[in-house]
Amino acid sequence: MLLGFLRPTAGRASVFGLDCWRNSSRIKADVGYLPGDLRLPSWMNGGEALRIFGMIRRRDMLRQGPDLAERFALDLGVRVSEMSRGMRQKLGLVLALAHRPRLLILDEPTAGLDPLMQEALRHLLREMAAAGHTVFFSSHTLGEVEQLCERVAILREGRLVADASLEELRGRSQREVTILWNGEASAPEDPPPFLRLAAREGRTWSGHLAGPVRELLVWAASQPIEDIRIGHPDLESLFRRYYRQGSDAS
Repeated sequence: MLLGFLRPTAGRASVFGLDCWRNSSRIKADVGYLPGDLRLPSWMNGGEALRIFGMIRRRDMLRQGPDLAERFALDLGVRVSEMSRGMRQKLGLVLALAHRPRLLILDEPTAGLDPLMQEALRHLLREMAAAGHTVFFSSHTLGEVEQLCERVAILREGRLVADASLEELRGRSQREVTILWNGEASAPEDPPPFLRLAAREGRTWSGHLAGPVRELLVWAASQPIEDIRIGHPDLESLFRRYYRQGSDAS
């Protein structure tokens, strides 16, 4: 819908203040897009793809394209039909980035890339964001989102249930607590009322803090505890909570 391939059944979508359906061609000129399942004509090589895509966009993609290909260790002379999945993904990224788009929309962009190329992509996206470009990054690899993104949106059954900075999301959530007891027999039968246990595994308790940290620390000081860890949840934990509970997650 953002690229004007589908017309909304209700409501509207806009990019750069332009309607995505009526002004699709104007929007596409300043958008870089990598779909989750990239398909390119098998006969073209990377150089031909840059030339043809540049003509369609009316942007010079041959200036930046070779430099990007070098950063991704991609040979632009290889035909698509002879490329591995990872090479096709690299070419898709080069085509999405070479015209320096104002908005970049990436769907699972690291799929098929080895760890070194994933890190190269992250560096490049950080550079673009620092230069004022907007990056829409969709991924189910939440650790990657956590490393890269400043703002996170979570969809649940087609509805937006969270849209905030990562720090805001963490601040809304209860702190996670892990306790390691000196021995299984030393753990009390029941937790204190301000600690909601999620799991007991041998000497380890895992749960969420439902009260002030100070209250937990005072209680812990009088217990036979070997170790205790208190922290904000990672993005994967936040996602699971929002997905289970929707907008009522806490």
